[in-house]
Amino acid sequence: MTRDRVAIIGAGCSGFTTAKRLKDEGIEYDCFEMSDDVGGNWYYDNPNGMSACYQSLHIDTSTSRLKFDDYPAPRDWPHFPHHTLMHRYFRDYVDHFGLRETITFNTAVEKADREPGGGWTLTLSTGERREYGALVVANGHHWNPFVPEYPGSFDGQIIHSHDYRSPFAPIDMHGQRVMVVGMGNSALDIASELSNRSVAEHVWVSARRGVWVLSKYRGGKPADKMMMPPWMPKKLGLAIARRSIKKSIGRMQDYGLPEPDHEPLSAHPSVSIDFLAKSGSGDLTCVPAIERLDGDAVILTDGRRVTVDVIVMATGYRMAFPFFDDPALMPDAQHRFPLFKRIVHPDVDDLYYAGLAQSSPTIVNLAEQQSKLIADHLLGRYVLPSRAEMRKAIVEDERRHLGQYYNAPRHTIQVDFARYKVDLLAELAAGRERAKRPVAAR
Repeated sequence: MTRDRVAIIGAGCSGFTTAKRLKDEGIEYDCFEMSDDVGGNWYYDNPNGMSACYQSLHIDTSTSRLKFDDYPAPRDWPHFPHHTLMHRYFRDYVDHFGLRETITFNTAVEKADREPGGGWTLTLSTGERREYGALVVANGHHWNPFVPEYPGSFDGQIIHSHDYRSPFAPIDMHGQRVMVVGMGNSALDIASELSNRSVAEHVWVSARRGVWVLSKYRGGKPADKMMMPPWMPKKLGLAIARRSIKKSIGRMQDYGLPEPDHEPLSAHPSVSIDFLAKSGSGDLTCVPAIERLDGDAVILTDGRRVTVDVIVMATGYRMAFPFFDDPALMPDAQHRFPLFKRIVHPDVDDLYYAGLAQSSPTIVNLAEQQSKLIADHLLGRYVLPSRAEMRKAIVEDERRHLGQYYNAPRHTIQVDFARYKVDLLAELAAGRERAKRPVAAR
């Protein structure tokens, strides 16, 4: 049975691709976006304050991997597009498929309450309350910065990478001594940019552990094109990829970086076109973790005292759903949030999370794939497994997707996109078969 009207929270790439699928299937929906345009994290200087996009940002996923199934990226695009191209691509997609008029802009969902008998009541920033039969959460997970707390005090300036826009905004770092905390993709980009001799006096990169810094290219081609196909046994694929990475880039210590305590691809990939050269050239210095703040300096875990003017915390994000009150609909204290196929909570069958995964190599078209299951479930063409079966599947899926990664909050929602897509389509087919059975036989 087709459900009542559906609400979608957010008009980033996850929200508007889900909207497109619902529109194609004739499912009535309202999409709410707190900003004045689509694009979410890829909308530079997004007035909703949620975008972490900085002026020099290029996506780390190659064009062939990020394009939508039914709206190819322009053929003349570079391998790794600038954020302006990404935002234009998103806007063109929305306009091409006539989605813009179905999105309510400048309107936030302040509260989403599930009714006892099913369905949702949404309270909007306008003060209006609306009722819906189902809810799609597509508010993203790169907008709520995690800032670690350190003992002591600091006399300089501290910002999170979420607020970084350029070497001169929101802080003019020309001639400054800067410490970047973290070694994820944003940290590598920002540290590389600031370490240009015409910008900062010097840049230190502080990290709790060493990482494998991968190049965007391998053998003259975008490295993500070299990812092992999903039909290959994962153990074999990882072994081949790890051997290839070690052979092509060598030891991290040879670039002046700490030795990683894990194998390549045991962490979400840290990718950079120039970080290794910057470190090897002495333009930046890698140091251990911060132990405490000390006025005009930081004290490191090895006892060193480094005098700095600015600290940039590239320390990641926490999932957050500020419109929910129910703790069961939010991640736990360890940043874990198990969902069936990263979409459905086993106890709530009229709620869908879209794009809530750290997908390698891309999250851009993740929800585009997930929306196939969402639409079919709304239309009754797909039937979920039993709650017990879903919980069992969640455990098995996490074992398969997370098993290669070391245990850390940043890896709790990691998926291999190609393998995930194959698995999702297989589950969709299985659910369609379940839908054909009599209710008593399901």
